[in-house]
Amino acid sequence: MVWTELHRKLHITLKQRGFLPQGERILIAVSGGQDSVCLLRLLLDLRTKWHWTLAIAHCDHAWPTDEGIAEHVKNLAQAWQLPYFAKVAVNLKETEAAAREWRYQALIAIAQEQHFSLIVTGHTQSDRAETLLYNLIRGAGSNGLQALGWQRPLTSEIQLLRPLLEITREETGHCCQQLQLPLWEDVLNEKLDYARNRIRQQLIPYLQSQFNPQVEKNLAQTVDILQAEVDYLEQVSNQLWPDIASQEGQSLNRSKLREIPLALQRRIIRRFLQQRLQKSPTFEQIEALIFLITAPNRSCSSSLPHNSLVQVQGENLIFIQAGN
Repeated sequence: MVWTELHRKLHITLKQRGFLPQGERILIAVSGGQDSVCLLRLLLDLRTKWHWTLAIAHCDHAWPTDEGIAEHVKNLAQAWQLPYFAKVAVNLKETEAAAREWRYQALIAIAQEQHFSLIVTGHTQSDRAETLLYNLIRGAGSNGLQALGWQRPLTSEIQLLRPLLEITREETGHCCQQLQLPLWEDVLNEKLDYARNRIRQQLIPYLQSQFNPQVEKNLAQTVDILQAEVDYLEQVSNQLWPDIASQEGQSLNRSKLREIPLALQRRIIRRFLQQRLQKSPTFEQIEALIFLITAPNRSCSSSLPHNSLVQVQGENLIFIQAGN
Protein backbone atom coordinates (compact mmCIF):
# COMPACT_ATOMS: atom_id res chain seq x y z
CA MET A 1 0.00 0.00 0.00
CA VAL A 2 1.23 3.50 -0.91
CA TRP A 3 0.64 5.84 2.06
CA THR A 4 -0.21 9.26 0.57
CA GLU A 5 -0.79 12.66 2.15
CA LEU A 6 -4.53 12.09 1.80
CA HIS A 7 -4.31 8.81 3.74
CA ARG A 8 -2.70 10.78 6.57
CA LYS A 9 -5.21 13.66 6.42
CA LEU A 10 -8.24 11.36 6.37
CA HIS A 11 -6.85 9.19 9.16
CA ILE A 12 -6.38 12.29 11.35
CA THR A 13 -9.84 13.62 10.47
CA LEU A 14 -11.48 10.34 11.45
CA LYS A 15 -9.60 10.25 14.76
CA GLN A 16 -10.58 13.84 15.55
CA ARG A 17 -14.24 13.59 14.56
CA GLY A 18 -14.87 10.01 15.61
CA PHE A 19 -17.80 9.43 13.27
CA LEU A 20 -16.47 6.25 11.58
CA PRO A 21 -15.65 4.15 14.66
CA GLN A 22 -13.60 0.99 14.50
CA GLY A 23 -15.47 -2.09 13.37
CA GLU A 24 -18.38 -0.21 11.75
CA ARG A 25 -20.26 -1.39 8.65
CA ILE A 26 -19.88 1.36 6.05
CA LEU A 27 -21.71 1.75 2.73
CA ILE A 28 -19.67 3.87 0.29
CA ALA A 29 -21.56 5.75 -2.42
CA VAL A 30 -19.44 5.40 -5.58
CA SER A 31 -20.28 7.23 -8.79
CA GLY A 32 -17.11 6.17 -10.61
CA GLY A 33 -15.64 9.69 -10.64
CA GLN A 34 -12.43 10.81 -8.98
CA ASP A 35 -13.81 11.95 -5.59
CA SER A 36 -15.81 8.83 -4.80
CA VAL A 37 -13.16 6.44 -6.14
CA CYS A 38 -10.49 8.28 -4.16
CA LEU A 39 -12.58 7.97 -0.99
CA LEU A 40 -13.16 4.28 -1.70
CA ARG A 41 -9.44 3.61 -2.09
CA LEU A 42 -8.54 5.58 1.05
CA LEU A 43 -11.09 3.76 3.20
CA LEU A 44 -10.06 0.42 1.74
CA ASP A 45 -6.42 1.10 2.62
CA LEU A 46 -7.28 2.40 6.10
CA ARG A 47 -9.47 -0.63 6.79
CA THR A 48 -6.56 -2.55 8.32
CA LYS A 49 -6.27 0.14 11.00
CA TRP A 50 -10.01 0.63 11.60
CA HIS A 51 -11.35 -2.91 10.96
CA TRP A 52 -14.39 -1.72 9.02
CA THR A 53 -16.74 -3.80 6.89
CA LEU A 54 -17.02 -1.96 3.57
CA ALA A 55 -19.42 -2.20 0.64
CA ILE A 56 -20.10 -0.18 -2.50
CA ALA A 57 -23.43 1.40 -3.43
CA HIS A 58 -23.98 2.73 -6.96
CA CYS A 59 -26.94 4.79 -8.20
CA ASP A 60 -27.58 4.31 -11.93
CA HIS A 61 -29.65 7.18 -13.37
CA ALA A 62 -30.27 5.07 -16.52
CA TRP A 63 -29.64 8.12 -18.70
CA PRO A 64 -28.03 7.59 -22.13
CA THR A 65 -24.94 9.49 -20.95
CA ASP A 66 -24.53 7.02 -18.05
CA GLU A 67 -24.15 3.93 -20.20
CA GLY A 68 -21.23 1.85 -18.95
CA ILE A 69 -20.75 3.57 -15.58
CA ALA A 70 -22.52 0.91 -13.51
CA GLU A 71 -20.47 -1.86 -15.13
CA HIS A 72 -17.29 0.12 -14.45
CA VAL A 73 -18.11 0.50 -10.74
CA LYS A 74 -19.14 -3.16 -10.51
CA ASN A 75 -15.81 -4.21 -12.01
CA LEU A 76 -14.04 -1.99 -9.51
CA ALA A 77 -15.88 -3.72 -6.65
CA GLN A 78 -14.91 -7.13 -7.99
CA ALA A 79 -11.25 -6.12 -8.43
CA TRP A 80 -11.09 -4.84 -4.86
CA GLN A 81 -13.22 -7.71 -3.51
CA LEU A 82 -16.01 -5.59 -2.05
CA PRO A 83 -19.77 -6.26 -2.04
CA TYR A 84 -21.59 -4.25 -4.72
CA PHE A 85 -25.18 -3.03 -4.52
CA ALA A 86 -26.96 -0.92 -7.13
CA LYS A 87 -30.27 0.77 -7.80
CA VAL A 88 -31.46 1.70 -11.29
CA ALA A 89 -33.77 4.65 -11.83
CA VAL A 90 -36.92 4.43 -13.94
CA ASN A 91 -37.81 7.44 -16.13
CA LEU A 92 -35.76 9.80 -13.97
CA LYS A 93 -36.02 13.44 -15.04
CA GLU A 94 -32.67 14.73 -16.28
CA THR A 95 -32.23 17.56 -13.75
CA GLU A 96 -29.75 18.07 -10.93
CA ALA A 97 -32.48 18.31 -8.29
CA ALA A 98 -34.36 15.18 -9.41
CA ALA A 99 -31.16 13.15 -9.65
CA ARG A 100 -29.93 14.25 -6.23
CA GLU A 101 -33.25 13.45 -4.54
CA TRP A 102 -33.46 10.03 -6.21
CA ARG A 103 -29.87 9.15 -5.28
CA TYR A 104 -30.48 9.75 -1.58
CA GLN A 105 -33.64 7.65 -1.68
CA ALA A 106 -31.76 4.87 -3.51
CA LEU A 107 -28.92 4.94 -0.97
CA ILE A 108 -31.40 4.76 1.90
CA ALA A 109 -33.09 1.76 0.28
CA ILE A 110 -29.77 -0.08 -0.17
CA ALA A 111 -28.71 0.70 3.40
CA GLN A 112 -32.01 -0.59 4.79
CA GLU A 113 -31.96 -3.74 2.67
CA GLN A 114 -28.35 -4.56 3.55
CA HIS A 115 -28.47 -3.38 7.18
CA PHE A 116 -26.04 -0.46 7.02
CA SER A 117 -26.47 2.48 9.37
CA LEU A 118 -23.63 4.60 7.89
CA ILE A 119 -23.41 5.92 4.31
CA VAL A 120 -20.36 7.90 3.21
CA THR A 121 -20.03 10.09 0.12
CA GLY A 122 -17.02 11.67 -1.59
CA HIS A 123 -18.11 15.30 -1.26
CA THR A 124 -15.06 17.52 -0.92
CA GLN A 125 -14.16 21.00 0.26
CA SER A 126 -14.65 22.08 -3.37
CA ASP A 127 -18.24 20.76 -3.38
CA ARG A 128 -18.87 22.62 -0.14
CA ALA A 129 -17.68 25.93 -1.57
CA GLU A 130 -19.71 25.42 -4.75
CA THR A 131 -22.85 24.56 -2.77
CA LEU A 132 -22.51 27.71 -0.66
CA LEU A 133 -22.25 29.86 -3.80
CA TYR A 134 -25.10 27.98 -5.50
CA ASN A 135 -27.44 28.47 -2.55
CA LEU A 136 -26.36 32.08 -2.06
CA ILE A 137 -27.20 32.86 -5.69
CA ARG A 138 -30.58 31.14 -5.27
CA GLY A 139 -31.36 33.35 -2.28
CA ALA A 140 -31.19 30.68 0.43
CA GLY A 141 -31.19 31.72 4.08
CA SER A 142 -28.71 30.61 6.72
CA ASN A 143 -30.19 27.09 6.74
CA GLY A 144 -29.44 26.66 3.05
CA LEU A 145 -26.02 28.31 3.23
CA GLN A 146 -24.79 25.84 5.85
CA ALA A 147 -25.80 22.82 3.76
CA LEU A 148 -23.32 20.02 3.00
CA GLY A 149 -22.17 19.53 6.57
CA TRP A 150 -20.01 16.71 7.90
CA GLN A 151 -23.02 14.54 8.71
CA ARG A 152 -26.79 14.49 8.72
CA PRO A 153 -29.50 11.93 9.42
CA LEU A 154 -31.20 10.40 6.39
CA THR A 155 -33.62 8.43 8.59
CA SER A 156 -33.87 7.81 12.32
CA GLU A 157 -31.42 4.91 11.87
CA ILE A 158 -29.19 5.92 8.95
CA GLN A 159 -26.53 8.65 9.00
CA LEU A 160 -24.90 10.26 5.96
CA LEU A 161 -21.23 11.16 6.48
CA ARG A 162 -18.85 13.25 4.34
CA PRO A 163 -15.26 12.53 5.45
CA LEU A 164 -13.48 14.50 2.68
CA LEU A 165 -14.70 18.01 3.49
CA GLU A 166 -11.20 19.23 4.33
CA ILE A 167 -9.82 17.88 1.03
CA THR A 168 -10.13 19.66 -2.32
CA ARG A 169 -11.04 18.20 -5.68
CA GLU A 170 -7.52 19.07 -6.86
CA GLU A 171 -6.11 16.88 -4.07
CA THR A 172 -8.34 13.92 -4.90
CA GLY A 173 -7.33 14.24 -8.54
CA HIS A 174 -3.65 14.21 -7.64
CA CYS A 175 -4.19 11.19 -5.37
CA CYS A 176 -5.99 9.29 -8.15
CA GLN A 177 -3.06 9.96 -10.50
CA GLN A 178 -0.52 8.96 -7.87
CA LEU A 179 -2.30 5.67 -7.15
CA GLN A 180 -3.29 5.16 -10.82
CA LEU A 181 -6.93 4.62 -9.93
CA PRO A 182 -9.39 3.65 -12.69
CA LEU A 183 -11.86 6.53 -13.14
CA TRP A 184 -14.94 7.12 -15.23
CA GLU A 185 -15.17 10.58 -16.75
CA ASP A 186 -18.81 11.71 -16.51
CA VAL A 187 -19.60 13.79 -19.60
CA LEU A 188 -22.38 15.57 -17.69
CA ASN A 189 -19.76 17.23 -15.50
CA GLU A 190 -18.66 19.22 -18.57
CA LYS A 191 -22.14 20.45 -19.55
CA LEU A 192 -22.55 24.16 -18.79
CA ASP A 193 -26.33 23.76 -18.91
CA TYR A 194 -26.11 22.86 -15.23
CA ALA A 195 -25.64 25.76 -12.80
CA ARG A 196 -23.25 23.80 -10.58
CA ASN A 197 -20.98 23.07 -13.54
CA ARG A 198 -20.84 26.77 -14.41
CA ILE A 199 -19.92 27.56 -10.80
CA ARG A 200 -17.25 24.84 -10.85
CA GLN A 201 -15.74 25.59 -14.25
CA GLN A 202 -16.21 29.35 -14.53
CA LEU A 203 -17.05 31.14 -11.29
CA ILE A 204 -14.65 29.41 -8.85
CA PRO A 205 -11.62 29.70 -11.19
CA TYR A 206 -12.46 33.39 -11.74
CA LEU A 207 -12.66 34.04 -7.99
CA GLN A 208 -9.41 32.17 -7.46
CA SER A 209 -7.52 34.10 -10.14
CA GLN A 210 -9.02 37.53 -9.54
CA PHE A 211 -9.70 37.62 -5.79
CA ASN A 212 -8.28 34.85 -3.62
CA PRO A 213 -6.53 31.55 -4.51
CA GLN A 214 -7.83 30.15 -1.20
CA VAL A 215 -11.48 30.95 -1.95
CA GLU A 216 -12.61 27.30 -1.71
CA LYS A 217 -11.05 26.90 1.73
CA ASN A 218 -12.48 30.20 2.99
CA LEU A 219 -15.98 29.46 1.71
CA ALA A 220 -15.89 25.98 3.28
CA GLN A 221 -14.86 27.51 6.61
CA THR A 222 -17.80 29.91 6.32
CA VAL A 223 -20.10 26.89 6.05
CA ASP A 224 -18.67 25.55 9.34
CA ILE A 225 -19.29 28.90 11.05
CA LEU A 226 -22.84 29.10 9.71
CA GLN A 227 -23.56 25.53 10.74
CA ALA A 228 -22.67 26.22 14.37
CA GLU A 229 -24.74 29.40 14.41
CA VAL A 230 -27.75 27.75 12.75
CA ASP A 231 -27.57 24.86 15.23
CA TYR A 232 -27.61 27.36 18.10
CA LEU A 233 -30.53 29.38 16.69
CA GLU A 234 -32.48 26.19 16.06
CA GLN A 235 -31.89 25.02 19.62
CA VAL A 236 -33.08 28.34 21.08
CA SER A 237 -36.13 28.55 18.79
CA ASN A 238 -37.14 25.00 19.75
CA GLN A 239 -37.05 26.05 23.40
CA LEU A 240 -39.15 29.16 22.68
CA TRP A 241 -41.68 27.48 20.39
CA PRO A 242 -44.03 25.97 23.05
CA ASP A 243 -44.32 29.34 24.79
CA ILE A 244 -45.06 31.31 21.59
CA ALA A 245 -47.14 28.93 19.45
CA SER A 246 -50.55 27.59 20.39
CA GLN A 247 -50.76 23.90 21.13
CA GLU A 248 -52.23 23.11 17.70
CA GLY A 249 -49.81 25.46 15.94
CA GLN A 250 -52.63 27.64 14.58
CA SER A 251 -51.50 30.92 16.15
CA LEU A 252 -48.49 32.81 17.51
CA ASN A 253 -48.37 35.13 20.51
CA ARG A 254 -47.32 38.62 19.39
CA SER A 255 -46.27 39.76 22.87
CA LYS A 256 -43.84 36.86 23.17
CA LEU A 257 -42.52 37.46 19.65
CA ARG A 258 -41.80 41.12 20.43
CA GLU A 259 -39.54 40.04 23.30
CA ILE A 260 -37.10 38.07 21.14
CA PRO A 261 -34.47 39.17 18.54
CA LEU A 262 -35.36 39.45 14.86
CA ALA A 263 -33.31 36.36 13.94
CA LEU A 264 -35.43 34.24 16.29
CA GLN A 265 -38.67 35.92 15.19
CA ARG A 266 -37.92 34.90 11.61
CA ARG A 267 -37.05 31.36 12.63
CA ILE A 268 -40.28 30.94 14.67
CA ILE A 269 -42.40 32.39 11.86
CA ARG A 270 -40.67 30.23 9.28
CA ARG A 271 -41.53 27.13 11.31
CA PHE A 272 -45.11 28.36 11.81
CA LEU A 273 -45.71 28.90 8.09
CA GLN A 274 -43.92 25.71 7.06
CA GLN A 275 -46.25 23.66 9.25
CA ARG A 276 -49.36 25.33 7.85
CA LEU A 277 -48.30 25.52 4.18
CA GLN A 278 -46.43 22.18 4.05
CA LYS A 279 -43.53 23.85 2.22
CA SER A 280 -40.77 26.33 2.95
CA PRO A 281 -42.06 29.93 2.98
CA THR A 282 -40.37 32.69 1.00
CA PHE A 283 -38.48 35.61 2.52
CA GLU A 284 -41.32 37.94 1.53
CA GLN A 285 -43.92 35.76 3.28
CA ILE A 286 -41.87 35.68 6.48
CA GLU A 287 -41.29 39.47 6.41
CA ALA A 288 -45.02 40.08 5.93
CA LEU A 289 -45.64 38.33 9.27
CA ILE A 290 -42.75 40.20 10.92
CA PHE A 291 -44.64 43.40 10.07
CA LEU A 292 -47.79 41.99 11.70
CA ILE A 293 -46.02 41.60 15.08
CA THR A 294 -46.53 45.34 15.68
CA ALA A 295 -49.44 45.99 13.27
CA PRO A 296 -52.94 47.21 14.30
CA ASN A 297 -55.68 44.73 15.16
CA ARG A 298 -57.33 42.97 12.17
CA SER A 299 -54.31 43.61 9.91
CA CYS A 300 -53.65 40.74 7.47
CA SER A 301 -50.89 39.28 5.37
CA SER A 302 -51.61 39.03 1.65
CA SER A 303 -48.74 36.99 0.27
CA LEU A 304 -49.68 33.43 1.22
CA PRO A 305 -50.65 30.81 -1.40
CA HIS A 306 -54.13 29.40 -1.99
CA ASN A 307 -55.74 32.60 -0.64
CA SER A 308 -54.76 31.73 2.93
CA LEU A 309 -53.81 34.56 5.26
CA VAL A 310 -52.53 35.42 8.72
CA GLN A 311 -54.53 37.97 10.67
CA VAL A 312 -53.87 40.01 13.81
CA GLN A 313 -56.49 39.14 16.41
CA GLY A 314 -55.62 40.93 19.63
CA GLU A 315 -52.25 39.63 20.81
CA ASN A 316 -52.25 36.66 18.42
CA LEU A 317 -51.33 36.03 14.80
CA ILE A 318 -53.97 33.60 13.51
CA PHE A 319 -53.52 31.45 10.42
CA ILE A 320 -56.76 31.38 8.43
CA GLN A 321 -57.15 28.70 5.77
CA ALA A 322 -58.93 29.74 2.56
CA GLY A 323 -62.63 29.04 2.79
CA ASN A 324 -62.75 29.17 6.63
